[in-house]
Amino acid sequence: MVQEASVVTPERYGQGMTYHDYMDSIKVNKARFEEYYANVKLEPGQAAKLRELAAAEGGPNHMMVIGEDWCGDVVRELPVLARVAEAAGFELRIFPRDENHDIMNEFLKEGLYMSIPVAVFYDKEHDYICHWIERSQTANREQGEIEDAIRAEQPDISDQDFGRQRRARTAAKAAEWQKATVDELLGILEQHLH
Repeated sequence: MVQEASVVTPERYGQGMTYHDYMDSIKVNKARFEEYYANVKLEPGQAAKLRELAAAEGGPNHMMVIGEDWCGDVVRELPVLARVAEAAGFELRIFPRDENHDIMNEFLKEGLYMSIPVAVFYDKEHDYICHWIERSQTANREQGEIEDAIRAEQPDISDQDFGRQRRARTAAKAAEWQKATVDELLGILEQHLH
């Protein structure tokens, strides 16, 4: 839950990294980030709606993302968030979670979990609009189904093999889940603006 007085002042927001700076700083998964970024394409209707929302009175103007390069959800979703920011004309700043617990603590999933990525939207006056956490509802549901299927197929699977199979099966869903992320972001932004 967002605190009454956020630690993310306009000055602190300005200290975040641009997408380019973040890419220069990451230590793992750079090729996967670059591949997703190259392949993410917003539909014309999605891009038009983002620009319309950004132009609305009190509409989003800035996006802050909290993430880490080792997290599979961040690897898949941060390139989408960067493309959303580009399409809408948002200023984007990225903060590594593990170096910014004070920011992360304002946006805990269910008030408990340091789930990432987190995308936070602000208007041009830096007033909070809304935020989104981790992955789309579609991805949440389907990831659970994938995990259940692996366990049902191989009840005695090792943790290592389970992780390997889960990564392979979720990677096959990446493009669908990325589209669902954009649709979900549009929905929450519209809901909070109207």
